Formats: sequence, C-alpha cells, structure tokens
Amino acid sequence: MVKVSSGRDAPFARGFPPVASRDARVLILGSLPGEKSIEMQQYYAQHRNAFWRILGELCGAGPQLPYAARLRKLRACGIALWDVLAAGERRGSLDSAIVTSTIEVNDFHSFFALHRGIRLVCFNGRKAADLYRRYVLPTLPSAAAELDARLLPSTSPAHAARSFEQKLALWAEALRGHIGGRVD
Repeated sequence: MVKVSSGRDAPFARGFPPVASRDARVLILGSLPGEKSIEMQQYYAQHRNAFWRILGELCGAGPQLPYAARLRKLRACGIALWDVLAAGERRGSLDSAIVTSTIEVNDFHSFFALHRGIRLVCFNGRKAADLYRRYVLPTLPSAAAELDARLLPSTSPAHAARSFEQKLALWAEALRGHIGGRVD
C-alpha cells in the first residue's frame, strides 16, 4: 500500500509480522503497536499494559519470561498474535490518535490461507474490532469472515474502566476451550 500523508506530521508507525504457528487456533488482534513496542520491537512492550500478565495467567507467557520465551508459550497454546494495521500515522500510543487516512491494513487473506486452523478471532479492545470490521471483514472469503469473533477489554493502561481481575476473567472466559494450557 501507498502511504498517504495527513499533513499533521504525526510519526508513521509500522507494525510487526504475525506471531503464529501453522496450527494456531486463536488469533488475538491489536490495532497498531504503540511507541514503546516499536522502540523495543516487541508486542505489548509498555510495562503497564496487562497483556503479558493476562497471558501469563492463562498460558504461562508472563512478563517475567524473556520475550522469545513468551512468544514460544503463545505458539504452544495455539495462540497467534498480530495487529489489524500494518502501518499508519499516530502521535503517541493511543488508538484514538491513529490517522485513518494513512492506515495500511495487514494481509489477512494470506494469513488465513496459511492458518486454516484459526477458529476464534479476539480483539484486544474496541479499536482493533472496529478496524477489522470496517477494513478487513468485507474483503474476506466467507470461511474467514464467519469465524467466531469476540471483543475483549483492552489490556492498555489507558483502559482503566475494568480492574486487572475483571479483564483476566473476561479473557479467560473467551479463550476457555480454544487454547492449550491453563484455561482448558
């Protein structure tokens, strides 16, 4: 895709490749990596983000492990991790700061063709779900478009409406029966 400038001089953020084994059953989608994640070249690198604490509780991929070990744990549990957007302009890390006219959507056609075992798509927050429904879903073949999809509370520290325990309970409920590891 071609980058379209917004004229706002917001930094252009580029995401990461998916983390996925061929036998993945669950795809967890964020919107676009934040500043700390881009700096560290790691998904959910902002230490106050609850993602790795939640996945630590659910499948042993906790923040105390080195990043590569966390990714191995996710793959072993049948979890794939990616973002809806491949790139876009954004100042800061808030999803609300993504400049819509500059977004580049990831190639979900190729992803789902390679990962035919995906049965559940989970969205880490409303922005990821909205972007997916608007830009991805209408372009997918029916088998991929009809996958079970669930909106989960954002693990971002900016989403403080729910406690960690409430978020953990909702994530565990959504993933129960879909992944290997502790929530089965």
